[in-house]
Amino acid sequence: MTKTENLRARRYDLDWLRVIAILLVLLFHVGMFFVHWDWHVKNNVTSRAFGYVMIWLHYWRMPLLLFISGAGTIFASSRRNKKEFALERSKRLLIPLIFAMLVIVPPQIYFERIRDFASYFDFYPTVFEFVPYPMGGSFSWHHMWFVLYLFVFSMIAIPLISFLKSDRSLNFITKLENFLSRKWGFLSYIILIVLTQVILRPYFPEETHSLINDWAYFTFCFTFFVAGVMVASSDKLWKILLQKRRFHLYIALISLALMQFLYAMDWDKIQPYLNVDLEIIWDVNATIIAWSWVIAIVGYGQKYLNKSSKALKYSNEGIYPFYILHQTVIIAIAYPMIDWNEVIIVKFVLLTLLSFTVTVGIYALLIRPFNIARFFFGMKSKTKLAKDIQVYKSLRSVLNTTQTRISEKIKLED
Repeated sequence: MTKTENLRARRYDLDWLRVIAILLVLLFHVGMFFVHWDWHVKNNVTSRAFGYVMIWLHYWRMPLLLFISGAGTIFASSRRNKKEFALERSKRLLIPLIFAMLVIVPPQIYFERIRDFASYFDFYPTVFEFVPYPMGGSFSWHHMWFVLYLFVFSMIAIPLISFLKSDRSLNFITKLENFLSRKWGFLSYIILIVLTQVILRPYFPEETHSLINDWAYFTFCFTFFVAGVMVASSDKLWKILLQKRRFHLYIALISLALMQFLYAMDWDKIQPYLNVDLEIIWDVNATIIAWSWVIAIVGYGQKYLNKSSKALKYSNEGIYPFYILHQTVIIAIAYPMIDWNEVIIVKFVLLTLLSFTVTVGIYALLIRPFNIARFFFGMKSKTKLAKDIQVYKSLRSVLNTTQTRISEKIKLED
């Protein structure tokens, strides 16, 4: 298999992991309604117990999605030149981003500030004042920061992707494969991630998602995106992650245990006995959690998820619109539930089920059937999709026929 053919090979495990990761984002944002951290709307009672799961998910769910997106980006570039790739990324990412900022995101801000307006129609014109949220304005990308960052990452990575697609990269890839095949090879990437944060965090300490003053977190995210690009450029690197999945999982579980211990402890009582700032221990361990869980999950994904199905095809097509819609749906459903006198776990299950059902329903009824809606949600038109499916079936038929003829010829020669 040539390098180009390798990049075009479909990885169903990545498709499954993308779907799972975005479903985890749904669960995380439902959970944000119940924890004490700031969010757009909050339940009348919060739970510290939820925090044990939420803090763990927080550190690896988006890095996993970024890793998968990096891998998907190099696969998407395999059949396009630089200009075609840039246009494709703009159509798939920028158009849904702008649409979401004008249509999908504003209701989230409205529910957050509902007491300040007589109705949604009274609120909506404030969006076009183009004053950034949260500085008094209603113009924001909110959860769509991920799409914006992904677009910027894709543009920055074009020279790297072009290099990796060419034969010029063969020597570099071979050296990378040899280094990462060592026991601690992949885990040593943590050093690079930590180094970026040591340099940038003093100047950009907060995770803002605002791009222009978020350079520490921006770079943190970019390291996972680049890792996905690099791994996707080599079949051997995928196999190394498969082979080392248990070792990576052990490290991931140890780092999780340390995080939960630190989260449960009273830092004011522990700190006097340590010569190192607990904040530094927490931040380094958080990076270990992020990377080790990502590479462990990708390894296990190859083992158990690299298979296609009708459910995957449907889910993979709709998961991007699902991501765009989900947070607005959660907030709209959660707001009337704020003062319900019900235990948190019941509210959590109900909010999760309702949010999932409504989001899927909007997609199935209002987006999937209509090309104009598909365009604004970054999907291929139904005609284009049908053509792609037909081409795929034709290619598969040709390959099967060729393989049969080769087998018959080998038998005759024997």
